Amino acid sequence: MIGLMGLALILLVASVGLGLRRPPHNVIIFVADGLRSEVVTADTAPALAAVRDEGVDLRNSHSLYPTITTPNASAIATGHRLGDTGDFANVVYAGGPPLAAAYGGQVAALEDDAVLGDMNQRFGGNYLNETSLLAAARAQGYSTAVVGKLGPAAVQDVTAREGKGGIVIDDNTGGPDGFPLPPEIVRAIKALGLPTATPDRGLNTSPGDFRGSGVRVANVEQQDWLSRVAAEVLLPRFKAAHRPFVMVFWSRDPDGTQHNQGDSLNTLTPGINGPTSMAAIRNASNDLQRLRDALKRLGLDKTTDVVVTADHGFSVASKQSASSVAAKMTFGDTPAGFLPRGFLAIDLSTALGLPLFDANGLTVELRDGFHPRHAGQILGADAARPQVIIAPNGGSDHIWLTGPAPKTMAARIVAALTAEDYTGAIFVRDDLGPVPGALPTSAVGMRGSALTPPPAIIVSFRSFSTGCARPEVCGAEVADTELQQGQGIHGSFGRADTHNFMAAIGPDFRAHFRDPAPVGNADIAITLAQILHIDLKPKGRETGRVLKETLRGGIVPAYGAKSRRSAPAANGFVTILNAQAVGDTPYFDAAGAPGRTLGLTP
Repeated sequence: MIGLMGLALILLVASVGLGLRRPPHNVIIFVADGLRSEVVTADTAPALAAVRDEGVDLRNSHSLYPTITTPNASAIATGHRLGDTGDFANVVYAGGPPLAAAYGGQVAALEDDAVLGDMNQRFGGNYLNETSLLAAARAQGYSTAVVGKLGPAAVQDVTAREGKGGIVIDDNTGGPDGFPLPPEIVRAIKALGLPTATPDRGLNTSPGDFRGSGVRVANVEQQDWLSRVAAEVLLPRFKAAHRPFVMVFWSRDPDGTQHNQGDSLNTLTPGINGPTSMAAIRNASNDLQRLRDALKRLGLDKTTDVVVTADHGFSVASKQSASSVAAKMTFGDTPAGFLPRGFLAIDLSTALGLPLFDANGLTVELRDGFHPRHAGQILGADAARPQVIIAPNGGSDHIWLTGPAPKTMAARIVAALTAEDYTGAIFVRDDLGPVPGALPTSAVGMRGSALTPPPAIIVSFRSFSTGCARPEVCGAEVADTELQQGQGIHGSFGRADTHNFMAAIGPDFRAHFRDPAPVGNADIAITLAQILHIDLKPKGRETGRVLKETLRGGIVPAYGAKSRRSAPAANGFVTILNAQAVGDTPYFDAAGAPGRTLGLTP
């Protein structure tokens, strides 16, 4: 007969042999949209700084390029770069006939639940073509929820649209366009004395115009509601379910307020360093603190990892150019000498000798003082058969070539771009090149297993410092946007935009550790999947890496810097790409022509 000691030994050996592990931990991914790494201090954002100081400081951090929201949302969700997810920009050409939710336009703005649904329908039920961390976790028995900003919130769990599995709460919740919620969640929200519909942004909404300043308050009311629902409804429910959970909280601030802030009308200073932007940074920090306080109150803090990231950094919008034809035209809503919305399409229309239309097919009457107003533009003799489709995305514009002879057209467009003083970096799809002055899009992770049409050309606009002691904190960039000079923008390949805030804390992470190695948004899902023992079942190969050095007992990997330079254009213009790498995993610092990109090392 086996004694108790012998039985215990047998069970121990058996458990090791079967690979049994401790019960899975929980995870919260907190995304502070548009938060710059270097702006976070104990004074500006105490809760955010505390995670960095007490846990893992991911100071050598990277946003994916283009440095805009839904591309980085797709990377945070899946652990894949854009060549696999196909989420190439906030505004994209989806191929084929216009999407129903795009209202007849040839381009689709992805920060919209209905558009995301149409994208799924067009591309086999999941336009990202990769499994998200939330979907994989739910399939393995985890409770899941995503709370926050319209668009990137739904991207985190893009196939969960029926309200029967994962919980998705965003700007539309409680309205006719919102995802349904389980009745018990609605009852719990009511029990707190809160409305069952997400509040709107109130005074945080309007960006103003060139005559009148934008907002002077942060997005507090809306985010208070969202963070209270997460902390006081969802977290207690998850605890009561006695199952591990994964939650994503996507804070619209500081992004939304920085875009619309009214502290710097038509001037580059203070830009996004004025009091309104600082209030937005503190607002995001307060929301994080509310979630961490709830974890402690519920006794979940010792079993929950918290990863904080930003989808991208931020800069100040510049609307000036000495070379642009568009800047020399007169428009009723644009200061004299400033670049209007759609300036790139105007300049290319002139350079190529092609008629200009808004993406909905309406002619742009430049002679009558009208510039493009739709989310995208079309060049060609017939709007129904475009030759060039342009999607403005702030500090970068994306171009699709849908007419004949795309190689010839690509060469003509690059030649025109190299002549403009606002051009920072140029990338051309590999099958259309090589083109002097441009690097291939594969150099920045855009060739993979994506289902959506990849852009033919991407141009990043010039970025620079406005002159403060820390250049990244006062970065500026030329931007194709309806916003005013002096308001906030992002999307360029300057280091102010690629250097997002990242940090982590919790039972699986090292304490008081500063990671010197490069890290990025595509690493988050990969790392958390290992911590949680979740199989993401990747289809593509453009993935991030497990941040082993950040975990308890981890060792910092070998890493290094590298640079790539294009062949020069006829006028000498070159695109240089600065990057770092850990093994085969790349991290992009900056790219552009010398003197035209903040943080670029020629």
